[in-house]
Amino acid sequence: MTFGSCRTVDENTVTIPEINDIVTTSPVTTTEAETVPETVSETKITTETETLTEDTTTGTEYENNSQELRLSPHAELDTISEPYCRASALYCIEDDIVLYADNIHIRTSPASLTKLLTASVAFKYMSADAVCTIGTEQSMVGEGSSICYVLPGQQLILSDLVTGMLMASGNDAAYAVAVNTARSVSGEENMSDEDSVEYFCGLMNEFAAGIGMDESHFTTPDGWDDEGQYTTVADLIKLTRYAMDIPGIRDIAGTYRKDVVYYSGESNTWYNSNKLLDPDSAFHRSDAIGVKTGTTDNAGSCLIAAFEDNGKTYITVAAGCSSDADRYDLTIRIADAFIS
Repeated sequence: MTFGSCRTVDENTVTIPEINDIVTTSPVTTTEAETVPETVSETKITTETETLTEDTTTGTEYENNSQELRLSPHAELDTISEPYCRASALYCIEDDIVLYADNIHIRTSPASLTKLLTASVAFKYMSADAVCTIGTEQSMVGEGSSICYVLPGQQLILSDLVTGMLMASGNDAAYAVAVNTARSVSGEENMSDEDSVEYFCGLMNEFAAGIGMDESHFTTPDGWDDEGQYTTVADLIKLTRYAMDIPGIRDIAGTYRKDVVYYSGESNTWYNSNKLLDPDSAFHRSDAIGVKTGTTDNAGSCLIAAFEDNGKTYITVAAGCSSDADRYDLTIRIADAFIS
């Protein structure tokens, strides 16, 4: 089915473009966001999920039972003080344990890390090969956004649109994903761009609650700074754990370069904004398998990364770093300290 999509944003904060080979907008200096002084003291959180969730990228169902986000007894003993970061963590999926934790319940702006949730929601409700039309929702993309250069009138299958959203961190793709999904789920093909985005954000928050993200709230599909939008590192671990169980997302998040031919015939090449995957980057890691960068004025420079080692998958989160270099330096320091 083909649907149009779009939404308008009226923001006073300028989003810093993700650093990648295809974004041509000028970079903006990052400023640190104020940390909301709200914390949660629990050392374990119950994650309630649906027992059987359909993975729409494969058409199969997989079991995702309720689990607890557990902290190692030593997780908070020796935190890394440099480079500066508002909050950070390392989690092992197979052992289901947080091995390193620093301020993981402090609120922070999610920036483009939000797009992991946007992708998860879209794949829950839409087929990966559903045809999406880029529409007037593009007027809602904030000035200075990182984009993947999809244009009104073009058509892409959902999996390719999500690829541009995750790899190139395209805010333009995020709004197109949101509006197409909202119109498909609601059955209202003529729903306005603004109403479609609001509807999709409702799906986002419902989905987030369903996987135990009880310290988060989302108001945009791209993570643009908004007073009512926030998350925590603890919740980002839960989101990434879920997203990495979806093959369509895991494959995209771990790919450095992708040549794509749109459903409407145009072509594009996207590069991943995650420098851990760039073989020519000083931050390249052969054991890195994803996942997502994020940068806004309020969020600072952020990175969710994943590594494979000896048959196990480790997720790191660094939120609120002072620079892109710092987010990679800190991530590598955490990984080297806790991954054999």
